[in-house]
Amino acid sequence: MNAQTSIDPLAELLPRIASGDRAALRQLYQATSAKLFGVCLRILSDRDESEDVLQEVYLTIWRRADRFEAGRASVMTWISTIARNRAIDRLRARGPLAYAEQVDELEIDDGKPSAETLLAAAQDGQALGRCLSELDDRTQKVIRTAFYEGVTYKALAQRMDTPLGTVKSWIRRGLLKLKGCLER
Repeated sequence: MNAQTSIDPLAELLPRIASGDRAALRQLYQATSAKLFGVCLRILSDRDESEDVLQEVYLTIWRRADRFEAGRASVMTWISTIARNRAIDRLRARGPLAYAEQVDELEIDDGKPSAETLLAAAQDGQALGRCLSELDDRTQKVIRTAFYEGVTYKALAQRMDTPLGTVKSWIRRGLLKLKGCLER
């Protein structure tokens, strides 16, 4: 056992991994996976991709454990470099748009409707008001009461002392007239 192995407790796992010891790989994984996942996640900003890359990292460690040189770096440095390089390779594989910010994300939403939405709503409101005024008074009243005040058809029928089917017919015919008017 050399001086580097005694300082780096993970260094004793790599010769065992190189000889095919799965328990040693499991120990290395348990000791280092959280940190390596953090390295991948910081670079990729995507949890699923980071998990995939992490799996590739441990596969690489399994295959290349015999190439580790304790005199050159600690085990953590060596495997962190593998993780970093794999994550960067994955990022590059996304293509040039992986680095571009989406324009939608640059807009700051203040929670208020946009100018276009307000204008469209105002125009729709004006058109609806114009079309409502073209209906007879009774039909206009039942539609306004049902849709603006939120009164149910049943409650409206009771208020007007009119059969429910009749109120429904008035509203249905009125809505058809409104639709025709709004489509003009």
